[in-house]
Amino acid sequence: MIYSGNTNKRQKISKESKTVEVELETQGKQNASSGLTALSNSKAKSEMDTENLLERIVSKRNLYEAYKRVKKNKGSHGVDGMRVDELLPFLQENVSSLISNLLNGEYKPQPVRRVEIPKPNGGVRLLGIPTVVDRLIQQAIAQILNEVFDKEFSENSYGFRPKRSAHMALKQAQMYINEGNRYVVDMDLEKFFDTVNHDILMSLLARKVKDKRVLKLIRKYLNSGIMLNGVIVKLEDGTPQGGPLSPLLSNILLDELDKELEKRGHKFCRYADDANIYVKSKRSGIRVLESITKFLEKKLRLKVNVEKSAVSSPMKRKFLGYSFYYCRGSARFRVHNKSYERLKEKIRKITNRNVSMNFNFRLKKLKEITTGWVNYYKLADMGNKLEEIDKWIRRRLRACIWKTWKKTKTRFKNLNKLGIPKHKALEYANTRKGHWRISGSPILNKTITNQRLINHGFKSLSSQYKKIRLS
Repeated sequence: MIYSGNTNKRQKISKESKTVEVELETQGKQNASSGLTALSNSKAKSEMDTENLLERIVSKRNLYEAYKRVKKNKGSHGVDGMRVDELLPFLQENVSSLISNLLNGEYKPQPVRRVEIPKPNGGVRLLGIPTVVDRLIQQAIAQILNEVFDKEFSENSYGFRPKRSAHMALKQAQMYINEGNRYVVDMDLEKFFDTVNHDILMSLLARKVKDKRVLKLIRKYLNSGIMLNGVIVKLEDGTPQGGPLSPLLSNILLDELDKELEKRGHKFCRYADDANIYVKSKRSGIRVLESITKFLEKKLRLKVNVEKSAVSSPMKRKFLGYSFYYCRGSARFRVHNKSYERLKEKIRKITNRNVSMNFNFRLKKLKEITTGWVNYYKLADMGNKLEEIDKWIRRRLRACIWKTWKKTKTRFKNLNKLGIPKHKALEYANTRKGHWRISGSPILNKTITNQRLINHGFKSLSSQYKKIRLS
């Protein structure tokens, strides 16, 4: 009665994945044979970790895993216009020459496509979208370098690492606060990905990576530049945020910060470039902020954003979208107000009654956003707040439905079918009140009930939250 529509079925990729696995197995075998042979030799394995990495990077197994990851992540096209679903046909025809060019040092990465993402508090976040082929190669590099570097990263580093998550960082922060560290040194690195010094980064890579071909390839990616209005602009600093290799490179650089903090005996949590240090007093926090700022700016050539960095109570600061509050003497999680505002902004776009959209499709997109949001913020206490947001969402959905009933005749017919007496249905059908005012009326609450919305696919945030908390 409310609306109907067909949703597109998700396409399966198992057949494609199998095809590309066979292709990578049969092509480029000869080029990567030395790496595969060395893998089977336990004595040479430790040597290859530093001297024969490129063979491991272009091995058929590693490229297949990289392909699966790129396919799963989807993403937009690069400067060449190639889409993710075009990667398989490209590999079927060119994987052999691609491997050969990489091993011979002849491969040249293409510049990244610059994309600007608006920030909620103003300004833009600059992303660099590599081509699909470059994403495949970067992913293949990252998978092997992770094996080399990750095992020596700090236990207090949680971002973009296997078997680690933002939730683990938050729980560690909660533990530090409950141990009596009632002040946090909240450090914000200004435009981190755009200010990474290439020479410092390459010197850190060279400490462990002895395969100069891999170092040369990574340097090519750092120097590939960005495409702006059809012109290639070279970058002297920075690693474009958006490529699969950037998170690992950022961890390699900021591991120097982790080691410095560990040497000084600080209690801290770092997730990518978001670092929080927990201290006992405000005076010691100010001292730590000053000394660590000097370390970052002098040794790593990174710039600390003075305006956004502060020494304060964790209850007043935001960490990974969360904040804290005290309950019976211990710190508990809550969702930061800015995180609620970002969620509501996304919901506004999907439930905008001025945007024509199939109602079932609208509910599907709404579910995608709310499910991911609730899963991420499930650590927080937010039951009452979610019920408020649910009421607001249902009212917006009723406004969308009311607007689709454009004509008086349609409104009268639908209201009458949904159980409203004819005289009352005729009165509301002829109303001159606005869509938003009508959406909160008793008539629409009685006809387009909560249960009817649920039957059509609406899944409230509070019901999802309760289900997660009980599981």
